[in-house]
Amino acid sequence: MEIRTVGIIGAGQMGSGIAHVCALAGMNVMLNDLDEDRISAGLATINGNMQRQISKKIIEEGERQAGLERIKPAPGYEDLAPCDLIIEAATENEEIKRKIFQALCPALGPDTILASNTSSISITRLAASTDRPERFIGIHFMNPVPLMQLVELIRGIATEDPTFEAAKCFIARLGKTATVAEDFPAFIVNRILLPMINEAIYTLYEGVGSVESIDTAMRLGANHPMGPLQLADFIGLDTCLSVMQVLHDGLADTKYRPCPLLVKYVEAGWLGRKAKRGFYDYRGETPVPTR
Repeated sequence: MEIRTVGIIGAGQMGSGIAHVCALAGMNVMLNDLDEDRISAGLATINGNMQRQISKKIIEEGERQAGLERIKPAPGYEDLAPCDLIIEAATENEEIKRKIFQALCPALGPDTILASNTSSISITRLAASTDRPERFIGIHFMNPVPLMQLVELIRGIATEDPTFEAAKCFIARLGKTATVAEDFPAFIVNRILLPMINEAIYTLYEGVGSVESIDTAMRLGANHPMGPLQLADFIGLDTCLSVMQVLHDGLADTKYRPCPLLVKYVEAGWLGRKAKRGFYDYRGETPVPTR
């Protein structure tokens, strides 16, 4: 099946990034969110990111204009009916995702492929909430989508081969590299990455080092492009906590217990860059460690 039109549910950081790369790859995109203001904000983000690509000579002005013209607002699920593939990119909450798919399916024809951009939740369980588990797959993009090369593909227990092959062709058309993960909690990248971030938070919690010393140690001592606490702020501390909870619940191992300090920051609403405060305070010109 050739994918010509892609629907994206969620116009936030991940959804707008997926819409961005699909449009530049020549696909038509239908962008959905809870209200039109969020869709407009997503379109503004896409335009700004494309402008940055022009300044870095990654794309040309004509490509930006053509890409933006391919993206259309889709305020209702019925607007997504013409799509060949619909990717859900809502918040990392299983109940919210299941409700989206249950409300979406009645508006679609039988051939539409459904996918979730979840970074940790069971694809088999999400697929079971739809009327087409055989046409359901996990397509997990990395953040920021326009810059990151990798995409994880995750088959649920019912995912059929034509769905998997269509997803692989879709990723290839975007110019990205697919890696196949089994349907275990957090898949590959976050199964490895999030426990490392959680351990860095424990290191802070136990007073082994400050925010600045921990991040500096991992940047210069392990050659990481950014420190684990800075990365947690970039991902979103609520997302980090959600993934750790999925790992802890799904694998029943105490080594995945979320650090109490991570829980406290999320309870305080200190969610990282998007909230202007996390392990760093972003309200000034220069980020300042909060501990």
